[in-house]
Amino acid sequence: MAIVFEEALKKNISAGKLSPVYILFGDDGYLKKLYADKILKLITEPDDVFNCCRFDGECDLQEVYDAAMQLPFAAEKKYIEICDFDFEHCSKTELDRFYRLISDVPDSAVLVLKFESTEFDAKKSSKFKKAVTATEKNGGIAARLDHRKLPELVKMLTDGAAKRGCKMDSAAARYLVETAGDDINLLINELNKLCFYVKNGDITRDTVDKVSVKTVEASVYNLSRHILDCDAAASLKVLNELFYMRIEPMIILYTVSSVYVDMMRIYAARKQGLSIKDVADKFGYKGREFVLEKAAGNLRRFDGKKLNLSLAALTDADRALKSFGSEPQIVLEQLAIKLIYIIARGESVDKIG
Repeated sequence: MAIVFEEALKKNISAGKLSPVYILFGDDGYLKKLYADKILKLITEPDDVFNCCRFDGECDLQEVYDAAMQLPFAAEKKYIEICDFDFEHCSKTELDRFYRLISDVPDSAVLVLKFESTEFDAKKSSKFKKAVTATEKNGGIAARLDHRKLPELVKMLTDGAAKRGCKMDSAAARYLVETAGDDINLLINELNKLCFYVKNGDITRDTVDKVSVKTVEASVYNLSRHILDCDAAASLKVLNELFYMRIEPMIILYTVSSVYVDMMRIYAARKQGLSIKDVADKFGYKGREFVLEKAAGNLRRFDGKKLNLSLAALTDADRALKSFGSEPQIVLEQLAIKLIYIIARGESVDKIG
């Protein structure tokens, strides 16, 4: 079972010789729609009622099969799309029809199986593997379309800014990804806003701060940054803003904790002579290596003792938030001060005096 990624799918479509079957899955909805639309554009227009047939996951597969077998009208091919067919939970009869459909797609049609909300484990699902095998035997392609990696997103933003008559350097593009997230739809919307704001000018980190929407995660990471900078006033100010936004205290705690977990993983990896790439591969940071690079930079402020004391303080805060009678904002404010004190003095606040 061979699954390709975006670059191979892009080359296939760019060559202009379409495969009979495409399976589009993964966690990036924008990319799945983008490539399904590219395939459609090579065949016909979206409003072509004769040669463009779209079906949802509740469709009758016999109807889909019949549509695929019918010759196109005044065109070379027909576009057949099924979105979110739940092959994991359908009957055996329907599953057999599903495999038959994939295997029998004629030269006069292109079948696109797009999975937007249907969940399955591509590595473990025997039913999915069988669908991929049937697709390959019929000369088709199964493409996993996950969120693009940071360098790809940075290039997309810098190139996109240039096409819109603006200039955005790599540092500003990287900062936008870190603060707004890696969803391409969101990044393109933010880029449009930034370009409209600067009016053919330069987009800088300050521009991103002024114009772009920050994710909740990015806002909490700002809290982590102020803690690591030992800036108590800024930390308490951000905490107050987060509570004003009614962000769940446990979300705040877990996001701050994740910064320390990242550092602990890098610290342990260094002890074992492992690289950032090794940590990324083992703990699922692929495409988010910049998080580990940040963690490595933050480790300059820490030794093993400081890390252990910090993790103990985070554990105590977790326990306090889960107990009755604790005031969440006070717990988190005390935690911020404790973490800052550990960085500055190398010992726990609880041991003072």
